[in-house]
Amino acid sequence: MARKTHTLFAGDICNTNIYDPNDKKSLKEVARIFEEQVGWAADAGVDYIVAETFSWGQEALMALEAIQKYSKVPAVVTMAIHRELPVREGLERGRNCQRLEAAGAQVVGLNCHRGPRTMMPLLKEIRAAVKCDVAALPVPYRTTKNSHRSCRSPIRVATMRGRFPVGLDPFVATRLEMFVISGVRPTLWYQVPGNLLWSGSHHIRALAEGLGRRRRAASTQ
Repeated sequence: MARKTHTLFAGDICNTNIYDPNDKKSLKEVARIFEEQVGWAADAGVDYIVAETFSWGQEALMALEAIQKYSKVPAVVTMAIHRELPVREGLERGRNCQRLEAAGAQVVGLNCHRGPRTMMPLLKEIRAAVKCDVAALPVPYRTTKNSHRSCRSPIRVATMRGRFPVGLDPFVATRLEMFVISGVRPTLWYQVPGNLLWSGSHHIRALAEGLGRRRRAASTQ
């Protein structure tokens, strides 16, 4: 008889784009938004909640506080690092994730803006700084240190060339690139790898294969 497995059901909240540390009205509204969204997720019976794409460390902490206050499930909190390497308050990535871990996040890490190769060095810093699990959720693009806006997603480049949003194909990472990068993660102990916006099913499959999950007709063998 086949073994039964439980598929985990995740809820999600993200940056609000209205967070302003110097505006009490903004802070109040951000807190209200998180309370409402976490409440919906809790009512739906999620197994855990992902709080993601934060540029401000303090906004990430507000999201974590809401998850802890209005639900009883674990929290995954990931930051989005822009051209500027620190988070908006000026904190270094590892220190910011240490703060999230200390506040009770079960998983911390990065998502969005950077492709696998430009996100990996930052993840190594975070892995060395925290004891909890680390999440790695890059966009499936070939970002480089020499790309526009320094390591950022090439979406801006495509926009400048009139290619956004339907002409991004030349910038997309291949399945082999996703396979190679995912194969590095276990040695660094990233327990929550994945990939983000504009990922194709072939990227997801290559990621799984890179982690050793072989299937018939594997695309990267």
